[in-house]
Amino acid sequence: MSTVLETEEHKALRAAVAALGKRFGRDYSTGLARKGEHPRELWEEAGKLGYLGVNLPEEYGGGGGGMAELSIVLEELGAAGSPLLMMVVSPAICGTVIARFGTEEQKRTWLPGLSDGSLTMSFGITEPDAGSNSHRITTTARRDRGGTSRSSGAESGGEWVLSGRKVFISGVDISDATLIVGRTEDARSGSLKPCLFIVPRDAPGFSRTQIDMELQAAEKQFELVLDDVRLPADALVGGGPSHSSGAESGGEDAGLLQLFAGLNPERIMGAAFSIGMGRYAVERAVEYAKTRTVWKGAPIGAHQAIAHPLAQAHIELELSRLMMQKAAKLYDDGDDTGAGEAANMAKYAAAEACVRAVDQAVHTLGGNGLTREYGLASLITAARVSRIAPVSREMILNYVSHQTLGLPKSY
Repeated sequence: MSTVLETEEHKALRAAVAALGKRFGRDYSTGLARKGEHPRELWEEAGKLGYLGVNLPEEYGGGGGGMAELSIVLEELGAAGSPLLMMVVSPAICGTVIARFGTEEQKRTWLPGLSDGSLTMSFGITEPDAGSNSHRITTTARRDRGGTSRSSGAESGGEWVLSGRKVFISGVDISDATLIVGRTEDARSGSLKPCLFIVPRDAPGFSRTQIDMELQAAEKQFELVLDDVRLPADALVGGGPSHSSGAESGGEDAGLLQLFAGLNPERIMGAAFSIGMGRYAVERAVEYAKTRTVWKGAPIGAHQAIAHPLAQAHIELELSRLMMQKAAKLYDDGDDTGAGEAANMAKYAAAEACVRAVDQAVHTLGGNGLTREYGLASLITAARVSRIAPVSREMILNYVSHQTLGLPKSY
């Protein structure tokens, strides 16, 4: 696939990650998925080579790049058949939020480990009764003024107590902590506002139950219960009330800003995941169509009924990648508003392209497309997930219709 918008450094990164992905390949990933095991060997190797933290600040062990670089890593691993779903969560969402808004202590504690893969963090936002409506989140955090913990340099006063439930949270069993989105009461207005908390895996009152999924994946899904989970004051991302006067403020006054700073990378990485999967499927179908012969000695790829749909799938993946690159560039340049629109569009386009690419790839192989030998059938369900998570295509269409086109809301 062409890389006309990429620097020489980006092309070199793409080639290096592709080589790593091919060393592991689809058989490695599907084998672990059937056993429900995390691809730890690939994760550790990618971390050791600096790929997992390529977007995080150099002073904390990262590569000093941005979403442009991290999306390349995930796309190429996916195109090799070995995607790492936790890249969407740990370095992209959690690493980005802590790098932009965390206290110095939080950055020193978490970013080096998130960069080299020795630490992993999950992200907890979705709730059973809230669905895609983040305004209905009921997980609450209250102050216990009698607590003794103090955040570094912040007039925060006491511990936090978190209560609530989360659902469809990926990889909690392999994560050292979960970045939980809760809501605190604004003392001035009495309304609830979002805040982000770092909850250690072994925190008392923090429990998890694995969700029985039909989808085979190495990364398990969990329902979480926070039953009066007590956290020190410095568990709040950014410390107490805003710890800086600039735009990159932390604490209680910046929860909404922090949240969207994490969701834009989530959508960009969701697009990268979909594009990588779609590329893998198309490449397998093309290989098959070049060699499979049924009629009069010509390979089936010579027939337009086979060739044209594969060409169309390739075009749609290329177009969605262009939007993903635009979103990454806007985000890395600090244009959060522009990145929000582009990231949603990229995620939508990539998911649609991925579903069609996988469907066409399976159809190209006919019955062979449903066999374990060729490894495409399991992608049918996986590709369908890309339309649902991390945000449904309908919610993206809502976003574009309201934010871009200025149409009124129905809700």
